[in-house]
Parts: sequence; C-alpha cells; structure tokens
Amino acid sequence: MASFQKYTTKQGQLWLFKMDTGINPTTGKRQTTTRRGFKTKKEAQSAAQSLQLEILNGNIVNHNNYTFDQVFNDWFTNHSKTIKASTQKTIKSKFKRHILPRFGKLKIKDITKAYCQKMINDIAESITSVNDIKIQANQVFKYAIKMDILSKNPMEHVSVPRNQKEMVSGDHNEAERNYWRKDEIKKFLMTTERELQFRDHVLFHLLIYTGARKGELLALTWDDINFNDGSIRLAKTLFQNEGSFVFQTPKTKESRRLISLDRNTLQLLKKWRTKQNEGLLASGGNIKHQNVVFTRENGTPMRLAYLNEKLDIIIKKHKLQRITIHGLRHTHASLLFEAGASIKEVQERLGHTDIKMTMNIYTHVTDTLKEQTAEKFQRYIEL
Repeated sequence: MASFQKYTTKQGQLWLFKMDTGINPTTGKRQTTTRRGFKTKKEAQSAAQSLQLEILNGNIVNHNNYTFDQVFNDWFTNHSKTIKASTQKTIKSKFKRHILPRFGKLKIKDITKAYCQKMINDIAESITSVNDIKIQANQVFKYAIKMDILSKNPMEHVSVPRNQKEMVSGDHNEAERNYWRKDEIKKFLMTTERELQFRDHVLFHLLIYTGARKGELLALTWDDINFNDGSIRLAKTLFQNEGSFVFQTPKTKESRRLISLDRNTLQLLKKWRTKQNEGLLASGGNIKHQNVVFTRENGTPMRLAYLNEKLDIIIKKHKLQRITIHGLRHTHASLLFEAGASIKEVQERLGHTDIKMTMNIYTHVTDTLKEQTAEKFQRYIEL
C-alpha cells in the first residue's frame, strides 16, 4: 500500500507517495521508496499504481545500480513527450557530445559535486554554451531525486567558469566580430545580386533586412506576406530531421510576430513571386508546396544548411569579415540601434523572449553607434 502526502515548495504545493518495494537483494532488508513532484494527488496515485505493477511484474531494478545513462534514458523518454521534435534533437545532441561520454557509464549515486565541477570546467575550455550543458545535466539529476534514486543533487551548486576574455579590459578582437557594418552589408548584397541566383539573393536580403531566423524564412508561405500593409508574419519555422521536413510553430509566443517591410524589400519579393509563378507554369503546376515562398527547383523545402554554405563561399571568395548566418541577425539588430531604434523595438522585431538577449547585442554595437552617442552628448552639453 502507498501513502500520499502534500508538501510545500517554492513552486507551490505538490504531492508525494511512499511505498514498500520489497526486499533489497543487496542488504536483505525491506526497503521503501518515495516519489515526489506530482502536481495532484490523482497524478501521484496513478504513478503509485504504475510502480505497483512494475513490482508485481518483477521489473524493479535496485536503484543503487542505476547508471547515469539509465536515468537519462528514463528521463528523456518522459520528457520527449512534452517537447517538439526539433528540441528533442538538440537535447539528444548535447547529451551525446558532452554529457554522456563523461557521465554515462558511472553509477549515478557515485557522481560527486567535485566530479560535476571538473566536468563543467573541462567543457568550458572547448565551448561557450557550457551553462546550457549544466542545465541539461541538472534535469537528469533532478529527475533522479524525484524518482527517489538520489537524495541530493551533485550538480546543484556547481559554478560555471567565466570566459577569461570577457574579464580582460580592452577592445574586442576584430576577428571575433560576428556582425557586419553598413559598408560590408552593401558590398555583400551587391555580390549576392551579381553572383547568386535571384532566390538566394532575396533570401540573404531578407535575413539582413528583417533579422529573421533562417528557419523562419524557409517556412514562409505567401499568405504570410501582406503586400498592401507592407508586413510579414513570422509564425512558423522549418525543421529538418533525418531527411524529413516539418513546418512547426516557434518555441515561444514572442517568436510569433508581425514586422514591417520597406518598399525595396517588398519589390524584391514581388519580383521573386513572379519568377516563381513562371517556374510553376513551366512545370505544369506539378510542384509540391506551391505556397511556400522559398523552395528548391522541384518544390521541396530547402536544406537548412544551404544558406550557411552559400555564405561561407561568398566570404572566402571575397575575403569578407567572417560571420555566421546568426551574425546576419546580429547585424540587423546592430544597424537598428544605429538607426535610432529603442531596445524594446529591437526586442519585438527579433522576437527575443528575454530583453537580456537584446541587451547583449546592444553592449556589442558598432563603433559608429558609440561615436554617435558621444556626439549626442556633446550637442546636448553645448546647447
């Protein structure tokens, strides 16, 4: 029989249950388990019934022998039912590359705080997104506590090392600049217009002039563009997994947004729509995804890596400042700040959930904006 109890946390009131799970084969003594974190008593009762069935069927494994890999698989099986396929792929990749090679074969009860700290320190030497790695690993340990596999979380008080370059006074290394200035943008777009097919030129123009993510642009349909109002609706994103394409909703409500378009961009889109319709007529109309704005010649969705490859080719050929596709989004934000847009305006246009993300870009704005700030101060003082 299980007993149920309500308890209070910072997140509110939750439920737990305690249950006798039989004889521990290692100690020969009876053992109990406590499972926590259920939102309702009904949810706790359902979990208790499932556990009772596992005990009756002989499927209960001694928690002391659980490896991190086993707990991860159990956690991910449940967690994956609550997240999108694209998020599942991202999480699995992070665990496969960084976490499971270091933790997977270890018994989870033997993992110490010191080992967790060493693991985070090692990862910090090779990647900048180490805090996200800590967050992901932490979810598995929290799940282990919830399932009464652990009593304490060894990852809880681990600190994330700061990048030493961020703590050194002085100018940022020009080679590390991941955005373009106005003159570099003009040169790049002149090059794409001259050397790439028109579809690709329009895509790069949109990346720069809207600050949209590449997945958002590749998922655009013509009904997302309002030529009368001069606006574009970004409400879905293209996800590619093992050769299949999925048009899915964005991760956050802030990512679903309506932004304005300038006249030049609207004219480019109208011209592209005409060219696309001509290609559709030439094919006899036998093309899938006819309403999608940007597709391959056969009408199928474009590969997400395609734009990265084209950008690299142009940069190498013309010896441009090396930036990433995401750097074009950063470029759009930087130039918006130069043009006088407020932080709130930039946040809404880029679809940032947290204004801190926008502030991070603002702190790395171009030298032109810094010069303008000084000039504004001087003009005000001299009035």
